[in-house]
Amino acid sequence: MLDSVKSMIHPTSIIEDGATIAPGVKIGPFCTVGKDVVLAEGVELVSHVTVAGRTRLEEGVKLFPFCTVGLEPQDLKYKGEETETIIGPRTQIREHASIHRGTITGSGVTRIGADCLLMATVHVAHDCVLGDGVIISNNVALGGHVEVGDRAVIGGNAALLQFTRVGAGAMVGGLTGVTRDVIPYARVFGTRAELLGLNLIGLKRRGVDKTGLAEVNAAYKFLFTGPGVFAERVVQVAELYKGNALVDEILAFIATPSKHGILTNVAGGEA
Repeated sequence: MLDSVKSMIHPTSIIEDGATIAPGVKIGPFCTVGKDVVLAEGVELVSHVTVAGRTRLEEGVKLFPFCTVGLEPQDLKYKGEETETIIGPRTQIREHASIHRGTITGSGVTRIGADCLLMATVHVAHDCVLGDGVIISNNVALGGHVEVGDRAVIGGNAALLQFTRVGAGAMVGGLTGVTRDVIPYARVFGTRAELLGLNLIGLKRRGVDKTGLAEVNAAYKFLFTGPGVFAERVVQVAELYKGNALVDEILAFIATPSKHGILTNVAGGEA
């Protein structure tokens, strides 16, 4: 198979025996592809790219200069076990980004979904899971085991503590430190993240109408600024907004076991 696409591989690149290279793959100058790597149809390595370990790049993935995918994790417990990295279709990984393989103390897989954009110098640590359509801006650092939901956006220079979760459609502002889980569709910002409200623009783009926006926003405000303790408000919101799919999604996220708990701090004390 490698011979059939040889004309698409720059002569300065090194492809180890055993690598699987599909038709239509483009490999530019000074790239290194390991023996256990699978490059699906239409993958492009622009130049100076390293792909190692048991790594699969799905159709149309594009890696830009000096990014590395599938190298050993920065985890002192890692002893060379065979773990994996999977990058979903059409995802773009920009310059100097680093994505490390999973560990046996985690899921064993670092996984990035389809149609994501990881900008320059992003670091995705071992066992992270990113959904589809995620956008991560320059210089963001994701600690090990971080989970980011579909269509979430993370601003430049943000840092996410290991084992934290960011829900679908959430927006994390630039320079924000995330140490607790961010509910779906929330907007957060701050040296230590605080809630700014919901990502209403993102919800509008998803096609949520005015009635739906008003209802989910009211549920959010009651959850985070209503009377009583948070756990009691969760129960009340589940009853008050029963059947609302967006509210159900937020409540399901809250109910999922968490290492660090849910972010409940509201900027300025108001939702």
